Amino acid sequence: MSYSFPELTRAEEQVMQLLWQRGPSYVKDLREALPAPLPALTTVSTIVRILEQKGFVGYEPVGRSYRYHALVAQDDYRRFSLRKLLRGYFGGSFEQLVSFFAQEENLDAAQLDALLRQARAGDSTSDDTSEDEDKKK
Repeated sequence: MSYSFPELTRAEEQVMQLLWQRGPSYVKDLREALPAPLPALTTVSTIVRILEQKGFVGYEPVGRSYRYHALVAQDDYRRFSLRKLLRGYFGGSFEQLVSFFAQEENLDAAQLDALLRQARAGDSTSDDTSEDEDKKK
């Protein structure tokens, strides 16, 4: 399933990361969880309201305050962001992305091989299980 989301600023993404990690939160708690120097409470409140307008955040009234929660799943936004990165910087090529990071991080052959093994481990169509079953017979 392909998702399309409005652009988020760095500050908006930072608040969303907190909501995904912490779950439903009050503005004052989100502010306290941000790195120093802490922004003003009104600044965080404005960011949360913008996220609400963009459809990322919902809320429930609690007494005289509001508790905010994510409406967009982190994995859905992660997929959207990765696709945007691929299209914008790597011409849609996953191979170019992997090659870039392999070069940037100076990965050696053993590290690349480990990455390939991890990727294959997630492949449910692997023949490893049928080989194991053959050995048992």
